[in-house]
Amino acid sequence: MPRRCILKRVPGDMTKRVSDKNENTVHPGIRRSLFPNVPPYIKFSNRVLKPLPRSIRRLMRWKDSRITPMVVRRVVKNTGFLIKDECACWSGTWTNQIKCVEYKNLHDHQKFNHFPGTFQIGRKDYLWKNIQHMKTRHGERKFDIMPTTYVLPQDKKSFRVMFEKSRQDPYWIVKPPASYRGDGIKIIHKYKQLPKMSPLIVQRYIQNPFLINGHKFDLRLYVLVTSINPLRIFLSENGLVRFASAKYSADPRTLNDRYMHLTNYSVNKFNEKYVTNSDAEACQGHKWTLQSLWKFLERERQVNIEHLRQSLNDLVIKTMISVEDPLNKLSCNHLRSRYNAYELFGFDVIFDSNMKPWLLEVNVSPSLHSSSLLDEAVKLPLINDTLNIVGFHIPVSKKFTDEELAAELGETSVNPLFYDNRMYTPLITKNEKFKHYSFLNKFNRNDYLDKILSDLTPDDVRHLIVYEDELTQLGSFEKIFPTTETHKYFKYFDKLRYHNLLLDAWEAKYHNSRDKGIELLRNLCEQKFHLRVARKNEAATIL
Repeated sequence: MPRRCILKRVPGDMTKRVSDKNENTVHPGIRRSLFPNVPPYIKFSNRVLKPLPRSIRRLMRWKDSRITPMVVRRVVKNTGFLIKDECACWSGTWTNQIKCVEYKNLHDHQKFNHFPGTFQIGRKDYLWKNIQHMKTRHGERKFDIMPTTYVLPQDKKSFRVMFEKSRQDPYWIVKPPASYRGDGIKIIHKYKQLPKMSPLIVQRYIQNPFLINGHKFDLRLYVLVTSINPLRIFLSENGLVRFASAKYSADPRTLNDRYMHLTNYSVNKFNEKYVTNSDAEACQGHKWTLQSLWKFLERERQVNIEHLRQSLNDLVIKTMISVEDPLNKLSCNHLRSRYNAYELFGFDVIFDSNMKPWLLEVNVSPSLHSSSLLDEAVKLPLINDTLNIVGFHIPVSKKFTDEELAAELGETSVNPLFYDNRMYTPLITKNEKFKHYSFLNKFNRNDYLDKILSDLTPDDVRHLIVYEDELTQLGSFEKIFPTTETHKYFKYFDKLRYHNLLLDAWEAKYHNSRDKGIELLRNLCEQKFHLRVARKNEAATIL
């Protein structure tokens, strides 16, 4: 029988799945898939659990790096991983982005915390280029999510023209394209103040920010992307609210006051007036949690929080779609397995006085440093839930069989326990390829909603298995793409992908009756239908 789940409805047709506490597993360090003949996942925890059998722990190696955050080390160590600096047979790591070609060196069973090419969203110049591309294709108003930006020196002439036209709104913020923590940022209101250094990002400054107690603030949103094709996006329900430590003024004489105009914690912590906040529930000091902000705005300002959250979801989805095509191409060219990559992004967003959200930048390695109890209250569950959603399997062992591990775990029946590369193969058969093409030629949604699910292929089933298993581990995250409403974004994709249509049809049919969909997949998995894969010597394509 499938594990009983509680379905909790959240606004905006986002279905949250909360698993029963008594999971169908004989060990707290292991969690079963919803489906038979699918290997289990390692259960991450932010507290120390009963140790896994030594034969399993010997296989669990985590490659450390100098930038691995302490909250990641803590969760990984509590889970039973051996953390090593030099390690060839590692299962996971948390480090900086690597060159695209280096992804080809990853083994099938290794998970890396970045997708190839996320400079397309992490660099301010590339991010603007991609959003500008969407504006050109779909209209200024549809993608009015980021302040007007110029990339110098190539846009210098057009910026000079715009600067002369905007004398009523003259403030611009200047940033290096690959900086972080507020380094190199300044605000100008005269053209001669433009730094001579190159390259630069010049962005229209939001002069009418929404203020709380006279202070400017921004949001750090945590966005987890587990797949590019199909696109699967999760937004953490909690994040950080970072306040400037000096009251805001639009007076030109204050433009050099970084404590007034910049909200970066790394800048404001040096102000003697900066007030720390260690209480995750409190609306005090210069850093709050996102949940505290929502309560404050609803109580004190009578703001429609649901409408506000929907506008943030829209901003996140459109941003990811703007980079979907280049990221998909790079993933296809450099990843050997769909298992290899995931990414936790940090979106920095500011509200103007009309409560319209504006994207400032996206961080591909958001700071997870925990300098207070408030930071830890947000970031420790964030990492725990992230690692559980993306799903780590037990690496294959040459010394132990499934039967031997099952005996150590106290299981009476033998199920697959090790990572199975067939579950994540990017190869498809000729027939599967034909099905993809046939449905991509259907431009009416009603043409594929029922038919695409009527004859599932093994590749279809594999994608749906991973998707449904992710939904059992949401924790502090909510799924914002796909939902029953997100098909409206398909028109913005540079190229529509078959698997996005598949998940859209699945959501449309089973979002209110997931148990029926799960039972369908269970029956197919009982027959090992999902393990029928294309052979490399067959005519197959890589997605």
